[in-house]
Amino acid sequence: MKNFAAPEQSLGDINAEAAARLIATAADIALVVDSDGLIRDLAVDYREFALTGHEDWRGRAWVDTVTVESRPKIEALIAEAMASERTRWRQVNHPTAGGTDVPVLYSALRVGQDKRLVAFGRDLRTISSLQQRLIEAQQKLERDYTRLRHLETRYRLLFQLSDEPLLVVDGATDKVLEANRAALRTLDAGAGGLVGRGFADCVAEDFRGEVDRLLATVRATGRADDADLTLAGRPERWRVSVSLLRQENAWVFLVRLLRLDGAGGAGQAAEGPDWTEIVARQPDALVLTAPDGTLISCNPAFLEMAECPTEEQARGDTLDRWLGRPGVDLRVLLSNLREHGSVRLFATVLRGDYGSETEVEISACASGGASPVFAFTIRDVRQRFGSTVIGSGQSPVVPQSAEQLSELVGRVSLKDLVRQTTDMIEKMYIEAALEMTGDNRASAAEMLGLSRQSLYVKLRRFGLRDLSDGSDGGGDAN
Repeated sequence: MKNFAAPEQSLGDINAEAAARLIATAADIALVVDSDGLIRDLAVDYREFALTGHEDWRGRAWVDTVTVESRPKIEALIAEAMASERTRWRQVNHPTAGGTDVPVLYSALRVGQDKRLVAFGRDLRTISSLQQRLIEAQQKLERDYTRLRHLETRYRLLFQLSDEPLLVVDGATDKVLEANRAALRTLDAGAGGLVGRGFADCVAEDFRGEVDRLLATVRATGRADDADLTLAGRPERWRVSVSLLRQENAWVFLVRLLRLDGAGGAGQAAEGPDWTEIVARQPDALVLTAPDGTLISCNPAFLEMAECPTEEQARGDTLDRWLGRPGVDLRVLLSNLREHGSVRLFATVLRGDYGSETEVEISACASGGASPVFAFTIRDVRQRFGSTVIGSGQSPVVPQSAEQLSELVGRVSLKDLVRQTTDMIEKMYIEAALEMTGDNRASAAEMLGLSRQSLYVKLRRFGLRDLSDGSDGGGDAN
């Protein structure tokens, strides 16, 4: 703090009454405290700071007006003010009759020859309110993001599983944005697929003008319409139904294709695919088990992941031999399959026979009939998560959201899960404090009730700032 250059000349002969008005105007609350820590006088700005219960503070110890956890801060503030002319700002909480604590930021200055202190207080309730609103907004964003992801997943699942050929076409360029598997089969799309191609190119050349007129009509009227025509490379007649959908600030066409000759399975080949070869070439591990989890069959990808030489050596053992925690993960999977018929994205660890561990996600379904068979799809997710395998002796990455945190359930113990939750919340509060203080780490530490060194340790731990230069990010708060 830099003092006035010539206070005697610039301020003149200020008496005690004028000094009291200046102090009261400069702070939301001002206290005069003696060397024993007793409040001798106080001034409160009722327009900005309505603190109830302060009328009886005169003659009371300052530490008795704050909450229990704030008392050491008051004692340190008094000791520091008595020993030097300058003190750090410290946040304390004053209890109220309503049960809500009032946060106040205090600094103190020794005045006079009889070791009196003048404490200046700033009301922090506005900042606390902003902190709470920030946390609530973040939680709402997380909930909305999760809900939108679930909606998108359901849409894509229905879109792809539909036996009816479906296309999504850009309303401005008439180019295909999305196509489901039935549409790819029907239009005999090659490796390049249909995305990016003009929709008119998907029909026979003689009908392309009719398609352009159909899209123009739907775009102009906003009502669904259809036309009967022939697709490119196919002799049979098809009915093309077009609907207009709003997407953000643009329009898209939803195009449905219906075969008119009544033949089922539009676009399917005369002969079914060789499922045995497809399963064998599948990069994800596929396993068939009996209802008790006993392995019936598996593909080579599972044998490689489980470090098992042949299928005969794996057949007859339960899947519990390779999954995460023995006796836990398989029991959870089987109980959900019996109750719901399917399991989606169950996170666990698959152990190889020679000690390797792989983070995986398991989806499973149960066949019907008197003798059901359970089918498990096991996918290696290490590259997607970019995280350390649990149990490898290295610390996993701190989760960035509640959704990532929930993915740890089933892969770590409850004790580790609670620690990960604490780390995520601690990091979130530190980031909020740094943003509110303009990256002023000294003020952020004060706001969080931490020492500056403790804040530096946590910043390094969470990788939030490069502190090699020891900068405070703005040290005026000291």
